[in-house]
Amino acid sequence: MNTIKLLFTSLLIFLITSPAASQLLNDRFQFDPELPYQSGITSPAEFLGYQPGEEYSHHYQLGAYLKNLASESDRVSVITYGQTYEGRDLWLVIITGEENHDNLEQIRENNLRLADFEDLSRSEVAELAEDHPAIVWLSYGVHGNEASSAEAALQTAYRLAAAEDEESVRFRNESVVIIDPILNPDGRDRYVTWYKSSQAHMLNTDPVDLEHDEIWPGGRTNHYWFDLNRDWVWLVHPESRGRIAEYQKWMPQVHLDIHEQGFNNNYFTMPGTTPRNLQLPDDYEEWSDRFGRGTIEEFDKHNVNYATTEAFDFFYPGYGSSYPSLMGGIGMLAEQGGHSRGGRAVETEDGYVLTLQQRIFDHYKNSVATVRTAVENRQELLNYFREALNPANSKVETKAYVLPDNPNDHTYDVIDIMLKQGVKVERANENFTLRNAFDYWDNEAQRRSFNQGDFIIRTNQARHLFITTLFEPQMVIEDSVMYDMSVWSIPMAYNLDAARVNNDPSVSTSMVEDVPARDNGVVNPAAKYAFVIDWDQPTAPKALGELWRKGYNVRSAEKVFSKDGVEFSRGTLIVLMGRNYDKRDDVSSDMQEVAEYASVRIYGLDTGRMDSGIDLASRSSNVLHQPKVAMVIDQPFNSYTAGQILFQFDRNVEYGISRIRSYRLASVDLDEYDVVILPGQRGDAPHYGEQQQQALKEWVERGGTLVTTEASAFSMTKDRMEWTGVELVKDEEEDQDEEADIEPVAYTPYEARVDTFGLRRIPGTAFKSHVDVSNPLAFGVKERLYSLTGNTDQLKPSSDYQVVGYYEKDASQLLASGYASQENIQKAAGNVFAGVTSMGSGKVVLLTDNTQYRMFWRGPERLMINAVMLVPSM
Repeated sequence: MNTIKLLFTSLLIFLITSPAASQLLNDRFQFDPELPYQSGITSPAEFLGYQPGEEYSHHYQLGAYLKNLASESDRVSVITYGQTYEGRDLWLVIITGEENHDNLEQIRENNLRLADFEDLSRSEVAELAEDHPAIVWLSYGVHGNEASSAEAALQTAYRLAAAEDEESVRFRNESVVIIDPILNPDGRDRYVTWYKSSQAHMLNTDPVDLEHDEIWPGGRTNHYWFDLNRDWVWLVHPESRGRIAEYQKWMPQVHLDIHEQGFNNNYFTMPGTTPRNLQLPDDYEEWSDRFGRGTIEEFDKHNVNYATTEAFDFFYPGYGSSYPSLMGGIGMLAEQGGHSRGGRAVETEDGYVLTLQQRIFDHYKNSVATVRTAVENRQELLNYFREALNPANSKVETKAYVLPDNPNDHTYDVIDIMLKQGVKVERANENFTLRNAFDYWDNEAQRRSFNQGDFIIRTNQARHLFITTLFEPQMVIEDSVMYDMSVWSIPMAYNLDAARVNNDPSVSTSMVEDVPARDNGVVNPAAKYAFVIDWDQPTAPKALGELWRKGYNVRSAEKVFSKDGVEFSRGTLIVLMGRNYDKRDDVSSDMQEVAEYASVRIYGLDTGRMDSGIDLASRSSNVLHQPKVAMVIDQPFNSYTAGQILFQFDRNVEYGISRIRSYRLASVDLDEYDVVILPGQRGDAPHYGEQQQQALKEWVERGGTLVTTEASAFSMTKDRMEWTGVELVKDEEEDQDEEADIEPVAYTPYEARVDTFGLRRIPGTAFKSHVDVSNPLAFGVKERLYSLTGNTDQLKPSSDYQVVGYYEKDASQLLASGYASQENIQKAAGNVFAGVTSMGSGKVVLLTDNTQYRMFWRGPERLMINAVMLVPSM
């Protein structure tokens, strides 16, 4: 026995005899110690110095072990595929037999040939698949505080790499296993650091102890408090972009997404529940059940408790459990009890002590069982993969989606996503007309002309499942009680004027290789009178922030104007040289720097007299004062909403905002700030202290601008906090006499209550909406907008405040996509989702819907930006 192993054994003996170790470690949960293992390969326990389940490992420790494993084994390689915002590396661990490893690039290329339905004949497919290994991808820890999963990744990697039994050899010969050990390093280290700082010497399994009560915002999310398990499609964050770039290089047949849930729950394994994406191949359900039964067989041997089919749908396409299925694989979910409150050990509601060791063990057994099922069904899996990606098997009539070329909306952002996802995008070489082009607003076919340069995405390609799931206006919803949102149609999310056709467009095209660049630069940089920046440009707010930083006085046009055939929209930024005379020597270079920095087109004008509309120095152009902005965070505010708002300003607009914890509102000098943002909150009432509320109320009355969103907006009403005169719409039953009949829902049977009350909520639904684009709050927004809502509360329209955005008045036309009950549709029709009201000398902006949801529902995003950057000066 070498020195290291001797020391380790001595340490282990000490730990096992200590009270904490006896509670944490149980002989019942062993990681296959009876198997023969290759000598010279270090186990996780030997390397880390503690047994699985005794401690949580930091990100650097996980990486150090995996890199050591790769250095000791020619069956293992580790690649770095990206970095987080906080500078932590993201890794993939690739494990397969020595011979496969020597031919890894050829295996990868052959797998992509199988994925391309046009590339091979049936005989060539059969020949290629004969010896082709199954590609199995295992993902751990997308939620940082579901921390047992990354520990399980180490145990799984060690077993697959080092075990020498006949089955493990077969695993390596007939599969390539790709392990993503920690998808969210920033969130994980936030959780692990908090946990280690909170744990006591004496193990405490009481679920209400500090050790089991994670602080706001928790470790679930990434640096910007985003749920990365909702970003597989949209690629907002570097973690997702790096992962998907590698995923597209491999296109696995199997993907298991490993999570944790509340500690009182038993293990969830496949299959899941409804609603399902009915566009998937019919035999997807059978495959998910087959994999689930493979895991169950292993769990039965070890008396691991589990459940299937009653929870967890895979309807939303941006999960790690649903996205792989759109790419031809079998996407699956695993949910272990534990989550952030599990700690090292916690007592469940039935008196059982659930340990970290068991949580790791259960995930380990599921991981190995998944590889086993894939290998045992390798040929069938490869055939499923091939057929799933064959567009001849599509269940959707649509042959193509057409996106008009518009650099002033989010079309280019969508094209960027499509290219990163392996979608083939074409661009028209000529003008063309489609006889039956269905629009998204009315879903009606019409004759429509398109222009050279417009984009075409055909469904006759291998990514057809992905394309149709993301572009169809409405998915079939077989069960309206769902885990996540019910709509994600790209033209609605980005508010694009797109069309879909059931006939293949006959037009000359070229393939799009790169995302088109938006026009930028300065026209007439030597202009002496003024420079203007059209506010319709997507990055105009970024330019405004830079102008302020450079010390320029900037105005905003309230009305449209034109000069020399160029029309400028409401909100257009105007830099008058007469008001910036001290900068006359630097203005040309400054404008060029702003244009390059913000990627905007700036026009220099030699006169203030316009050809039509207002003149540049008109009283209808308002001076924009640079606001100092704060956002209130911590309880009771929603960290997701707060993170999305922070990301919008910090990353997209690049305009700094301060974050103030809610309990400090009474002690902070709020007069230092011009704007305060209240993100969405949990519950109807504010819950952040009477002193804090009073300080905020008095600040608004003195002239501050309070921007509220989601439940925080509803809390401002006359019906709740009574800060404003804006009223909530009353439910019909609230208006009835108290002696009226009891509503029928009161008699709902116990077993039906979850579904019944679930059907009454709005699970993220798109409503057709209308916007007053003459109001500064809506500058840069289109008159017709798809607003994403989850609200059953509604604001009543009134002439007493500025109604800026309201839902379609005709209830029969209101629902654009997703699910909402008829009761909620009737209640919402014609009511307000965006408005501005006075309060003393200040104003309150009410945005009841999230205007930048997950940073993919971007059509309404200017409402929040304008509320901060324009409205305070109006």
